[in-house]
Amino acid sequence: MAEVFLCNSAELGEGARKVIANGSDQIGVIRAGGVLHAFRNVCPHQGGPVCEGLIVHKVEEVLAADKTYQGMRFSENVLHIVCPWHGWEFNIATGRCAGDGKLALKRYQVTEHDNGIYVVV
Repeated sequence: MAEVFLCNSAELGEGARKVIANGSDQIGVIRAGGVLHAFRNVCPHQGGPVCEGLIVHKVEEVLAADKTYQGMRFSENVLHIVCPWHGWEFNIATGRCAGDGKLALKRYQVTEHDNGIYVVV
């Protein structure tokens, strides 16, 4: 395993992302909630550039105590990345698909040291 330099730490602030080439693959790194997340930039649905999609809060249904539907709201804690090709959503913290938990983005370990961000490949 080797570390690939992504960028200087100051270049990737909260909510920012960067996509780099790694051989024939691309790896996207996102800083969300103060945590770095790295994924292969390929959506498992049809190969879209998932790391280039919108970052949105998860949509949650609101149910009353009697289980009646009260509407929807955005989660305060859970972020999703949305593939720009067909709208498939993935939990940024886990890489799991929101619609089908058996599908997930390929994750990479990412580290931050010596004022730099590195992806372990």
